[in-house]
Amino acid sequence: MHYRKRRNKKLSINIIPLVDVLTVLLFFFLVTMQFKPFKVLNLNLPEIKTAGQNRMDESLLIALDVEGEIYFNGARVSLAQLSDALEQARDLSLEAPVLIMADERIELKLITEVMDICRSQKFEQIRLQSR
Repeated sequence: MHYRKRRNKKLSINIIPLVDVLTVLLFFFLVTMQFKPFKVLNLNLPEIKTAGQNRMDESLLIALDVEGEIYFNGARVSLAQLSDALEQARDLSLEAPVLIMADERIELKLITEVMDICRSQKFEQIRLQSR
């Protein structure tokens, strides 16, 4: 009989301490995380000692990695696709600046082709990112 009485007894788990611990862990990870969007591409940007900071909010980002791959706002594109994407972006806003992030080992020819595509799509505010 004692066995049945114990069996009918309901167990309760207090989850408030668990939520407290999870909240502390969540805040810890949020504070210590570093958000570096183009670190995945392993770009070694050229160093320019006299360059200022690029303060360009809501800019169009074009990245060129060491293999010559082109990324427009994080998506891999070809030169023709870049032209089409910039044409669509131009329809939204001509005032949007273009920020080009190119690996320091990339050929100058590819950088100038990308800049030429930007200018052909009527973008005048073009900057190169350095470290």
